[in-house]
Amino acid sequence: MTGVFRRQGRRRKAVSVLVAAALIALSGCGARAVTGDFSPGPASSGQAAGAPPVAPVAWKPCPDVIADVGQGQADARFSYSCGTVTVPQDWAKPTGPTFQLELLRVRSKNQTNRIGSLLVNPGGPGASGLGLAVDLAGSIPAAVTGRFDLVGFDPRGIGRSAPVRCIPNPVKDQSTEQTVDPVSQSEFDQQVTLSKRIGQLCQQAYPNTLGLFSTEQTARDLDAIRAGVGDSKITYLGFSYGTELGAVYAHLFPANIRAFVLDGAVDPQLTSVQSSEGQAAGFEKAFSNFAADCQQHAGSCPIGPDARGTVKRLLQQLKTNPIPLPDGRKLTDGLAFTGVIQALYAKSLWPVMASAVAETLSGSPQRLLQLADEYNGRQQDGSYNNEVDANTTVNCDDDSETLTVDKVRQLQSQWRSKYPLMGAPLAMSLLGCVVWPTKRDPYQIGAATGAPPIVVVGTTNDPATPYQNTARLAKLLGTGVVLTWQGEGHTAYPQTQCIRTAVDDYLIDGKVPAPNTICPNN
Repeated sequence: MTGVFRRQGRRRKAVSVLVAAALIALSGCGARAVTGDFSPGPASSGQAAGAPPVAPVAWKPCPDVIADVGQGQADARFSYSCGTVTVPQDWAKPTGPTFQLELLRVRSKNQTNRIGSLLVNPGGPGASGLGLAVDLAGSIPAAVTGRFDLVGFDPRGIGRSAPVRCIPNPVKDQSTEQTVDPVSQSEFDQQVTLSKRIGQLCQQAYPNTLGLFSTEQTARDLDAIRAGVGDSKITYLGFSYGTELGAVYAHLFPANIRAFVLDGAVDPQLTSVQSSEGQAAGFEKAFSNFAADCQQHAGSCPIGPDARGTVKRLLQQLKTNPIPLPDGRKLTDGLAFTGVIQALYAKSLWPVMASAVAETLSGSPQRLLQLADEYNGRQQDGSYNNEVDANTTVNCDDDSETLTVDKVRQLQSQWRSKYPLMGAPLAMSLLGCVVWPTKRDPYQIGAATGAPPIVVVGTTNDPATPYQNTARLAKLLGTGVVLTWQGEGHTAYPQTQCIRTAVDDYLIDGKVPAPNTICPNN
């Protein structure tokens, strides 16, 4: 399966070992320069000829949805409503069968001088945008929610929007428990066989539509959503994979952009091999930073001072002697590794991971298993959400690179030497798309010619979307302006005052950060 590492959610990036191994000039923060065209002028059609007009969204109360995606955490300061937008299944055949996309709107009860909708995407691919809108409403400044409706959407194939479900729960359990680094040929061949089976299951479940969940199709959906919410130009906040989706949209519909913030940049020019190796380096660096922090605070770190050696020892033990679990599963090296990966998405989780590793070594694996299950989208009843299915499908639909199983095996060995902890799993993350059965639909990439300045946010120690992607994406867009946070973890907004101020001023007033603005890690 395409790996977890290529799946980039806003606060974490999920999947499993196979699914997670098969499933980143100093200027003052207050400085502002460059003002783009933030006028609401007419949008360009840009869609396929013959596409039917988009009907306005009919918003309705949806307490059941809020209870589901928001875990019941409705905030009295906001009103919530849901609606749908209908789009062609295939934008090349605009009058053919359709998908219905689910939207959720969060509106402040104190909203004044409304600018429009702020469309948000959490990344993945596979993460639901409905929950993101609920979550962001309570965490971003009131200055933003007071001027915009927050609108989250589930992209096609995800969450409540014609969700792809083709991998049975027992198969997901099997894939998540696979060894993180299949050294023997028989172990490797077993994972090849399982990846092929997953591809076949998905092809059988969606014989005519499996290739229609690509990023370019979704980018065209995004413009339909813009029209459906009544905005002549789009205001968009995309995290992680949401930056990739945003980049494709910006190339296709540059004239339809009012303001774009892309946080946790993906470089869409990279091949799948280049992207996976970049993540191998990023996660290796993040773990080294964690280990150094553990060594520096060895007295309070339960696996200090040699955190790397301790984690390596645990993985070796679990590969040989997995720990039986009350539900019949076993904590394998694959699940333990996934729990470690989950904690590298945010520095606040480092102490949790250190304690979880220590507890597992003492025979109590519950906390490390919980991290892994959260990462994989596994519920307590043994069911999974559809993030794994969607992540695999979208990534493989997008992937135009021609690889062989033998090449993956070579990369596994090479990257194991270059990135001792993370290299082999990242190489294995390529396997799913190598054997993916359906026709690919790679997206168009290029400049956003005619778009206003687009803010591209990067975190210097982001493991999932390495920092070097930030400048590359800004350059590709042509109108990109780099905003840097010297921090740890995946994505930056709205974690620090400096980043919040820069992004909020841009979204509300069109004040673009001075080029190469750097926000310190405080």
